[in-house]
Amino acid sequence: MIFNQFSRKQKLFIFLFGIFLTNAIIAEIIGVKIVSIEKSLGFSPLGLITPWGERWDFNQTAGALNWPIVFITSDIINDYFGKKGVRFISYTTAIFIAYSFLIIYLATLLVPADFWLQVNNTGSFDINNAFSRIFRQGLGIITGSLTAFLVSQMLDAMVFEKIKSRTGQKHIWLRATGSTLISQLIDSVLVIGIAFYFFGNWSLGQWMNVSFNNYLYKFIIAILFTPLLYLAHYLIELYLSPEND
Repeated sequence: MIFNQFSRKQKLFIFLFGIFLTNAIIAEIIGVKIVSIEKSLGFSPLGLITPWGERWDFNQTAGALNWPIVFITSDIINDYFGKKGVRFISYTTAIFIAYSFLIIYLATLLVPADFWLQVNNTGSFDINNAFSRIFRQGLGIITGSLTAFLVSQMLDAMVFEKIKSRTGQKHIWLRATGSTLISQLIDSVLVIGIAFYFFGNWSLGQWMNVSFNNYLYKFIIAILFTPLLYLAHYLIELYLSPEND
């Protein structure tokens, strides 16, 4: 098989890139939905009132659900393939995200089959309209997603490399968590701000609310996933060991 002609490190890059690409595209597609964390867990909304008079609940984008997998995979790729590897997967993924948005948009323009409308439409529910409203993401969301993605990825790679140059191979948790906490703050603020504040009709308070909640979630997951990061490094070192050739 052609795949067997690749070295172990090449296979590793393909595997990690696949994880990165898949989760990034999924996160971008589902990111249009804003979810209530409290209600999802069976609690009433927090309902705090901020000093500037805005209601504060734990609402965040659904895209944050699997986004931690993206930045953890990015850190692993940075460790084994350097900033050039991260730059390659980032630019390539951005192209595929834009392509995905284009194909999905074209799909919403296609005329639906009559029987599909009949078997799915009940009462006032219009499945074709629902399909279009969910998947036809506006220019603001697409612009915000791509801008935040590229900026945060480049920032993550830069901070990761700076920390690694000072600590060497030690302190995996420091370079991974440190780069993530900085880059994801920028990502959370940018994507929500561009998509829903500058191009949308959200208030400044709503922008800050969802951005902070997204970042808080990513912060907690970054800490909780630290043992998994060490496990991933252990398994990769085992896989790349010359003894396994």
